[in-house]
Amino acid sequence: MKDAHQRDVLNRLKTARGHLDGIIRMVEDDAYCPDVMKQLSAVQGSLERASRLVLRNHLETCVAAAMQAGRIEEIVDELMEALRYDRIATGPTDGGAAAPAKTARR
Repeated sequence: MKDAHQRDVLNRLKTARGHLDGIIRMVEDDAYCPDVMKQLSAVQGSLERASRLVLRNHLETCVAAAMQAGRIEEIVDELMEALRYDRIATGPTDGGAAAPAKTARR
């Protein structure tokens, strides 16, 4: 992994770990559920950003090298397999159907 990417990923993961420890304390202290949910969402966002950095590093290093070496099908298959686990990159799991339109509250 490139040094800059590794440093950024580690910083994000360590921050998320600390944030998660705080959420655990909130749950133990019986904090208000919406407050816990907001904090969980923040940690999820941090982990998703870390995942995107790992993906970027992979594209810049491993994928680029494999493409130059002519291993296109192999690296595409590997990347598609890895992206199966990334809900941000792969989108909804409902077969690609559009999300229902939100209705206005009255």
